[in-house]
Amino acid sequence: MMNSKRFLLFPGLLLALIFSSASAAAGQNLIRLATTTSTENSGLLSQLLPQFTQDSGYKVHVIAVGTGKALRLGQDGDVDVVLVHARPSEQKFVAAGYGEKRYPVMHNDFVVLGPLNDPAKVAQAKTIDQAFKRIHDSQSLFISRGDNSGTQKKEMRIWQQAAIKPQGKWYRQIGQGMGKDIQMTDELAGYTLSDRGTWLAFQDKVDLKIVFEGDTALFNPYGIIAVNPKRYPDINHAGAMALINWMTSERGQQLIGAYRLHGKQLFTPDAR
Repeated sequence: MMNSKRFLLFPGLLLALIFSSASAAAGQNLIRLATTTSTENSGLLSQLLPQFTQDSGYKVHVIAVGTGKALRLGQDGDVDVVLVHARPSEQKFVAAGYGEKRYPVMHNDFVVLGPLNDPAKVAQAKTIDQAFKRIHDSQSLFISRGDNSGTQKKEMRIWQQAAIKPQGKWYRQIGQGMGKDIQMTDELAGYTLSDRGTWLAFQDKVDLKIVFEGDTALFNPYGIIAVNPKRYPDINHAGAMALINWMTSERGQQLIGAYRLHGKQLFTPDAR
């Protein structure tokens, strides 16, 4: 009787072990990447990641949020690697022991978008501080992402540099990604700060234009960081490093530099 029961239980136990092993193997082939809405909205990742999977065998699950949220996911050990664009926050993330090392990947820049008639005359500004001051002084509507993203962090530094505390009816924080921000800015005929990549992806869908660009203060570097395995031993550190090494390799950098939208280069490689 005992031998019979053991015989009956064994196949179920064997199947459980097989599925457990298969699940573990699948997990090791999956990389959880927290990144910004700008890299997702620009279409860059949809071009890069299939090539990475083909070259490495790893699949990447992308979580596109603001930089603040992406770093928080890394801080909590909920992802394996982060690709973001707020260098001071990235440096704090590494210094606190949540990430191993920041690797430069690429950069683009920020631009100020506004209505076609540019009622605040932002295009006449000589610096980004002056551009923001014109928006404030004219009480023109400004749409802020308000999501603790790298874009909002940059925006808040500009307001600070311009000695302006943005508040009142003219200033609205919406807590949304860059694409939604651009759409709302268009609907309400306001101004906003956008990364160039997302703007190029949306420029044919809205009645906005770039009203200010080119200030060196609008430089927008991206970094990639593996979550620290000493803090979170269960993360896929091997996969994270495989992605980092590929993104910063000659092949990854060439693909980043070659990506075009409307005939324009969106990102400049920085790793090499």
